[in-house]
Amino acid sequence: MMQPATDPLAQLTEIRAIMERSSRFISLSGLSGVGAGVVALAGAGLGHWFLLQWFPSSSYGSVGYLRLLQSTEEERWLVLPYLLGFALAIIAVALVVATFFTVRRARRAGLPVWSALGRRLALSLAIPLIAGGLFCLALFVRGAVSLVVPGLLTFYGLALLNGSKYTLDEIRWLGLTEIVLGLVAVLLPGFGLAFFALGFGFGHILYGLLMYNRYERKQA
Repeated sequence: MMQPATDPLAQLTEIRAIMERSSRFISLSGLSGVGAGVVALAGAGLGHWFLLQWFPSSSYGSVGYLRLLQSTEEERWLVLPYLLGFALAIIAVALVVATFFTVRRARRAGLPVWSALGRRLALSLAIPLIAGGLFCLALFVRGAVSLVVPGLLTFYGLALLNGSKYTLDEIRWLGLTEIVLGLVAVLLPGFGLAFFALGFGFGHILYGLLMYNRYERKQA
């Protein structure tokens, strides 16, 4: 009895899927980006409120974030521990949310999470992020406060570009978006918090929804 002919297109599709699984970390969930974006938006709102309380109206004629841009060295050292704690709390919550959705997707799809590819992705992201964080901290201490948010966006975009070779293509485009926003933010220093919300908040949400609709919606 003759065996039915195998569809070459189906074979190629299967081979491509196998190669993608072996060369890219595809467990990353779009909902991770959405969750991280919501956390960033909440952080931007709380940060705005905090700065309004810390820097009320004064002889500078500015309040909140604008007043922070005009702060003295003594004022920056006083507020620095609070801002660092605030930033670390946002990062921790965002990581917890992202990890939850990524692990959930991996378990549903039967994919590994902390594989060799996952470790490579984490390392390729961590190096630019740590370097960028320390560089932006130095900018703040030296008085270049207006460059902190642009620096964060730019280094974050570079980290995403660096890690995009290990995961989904949308990460590369998100990285380019963050870099462009960081460069534009340099030209508009008074809108630092708005660019923070736009890049880390709405940027994550937009690309997270795109990734979810493209890769996960049918599976769900």
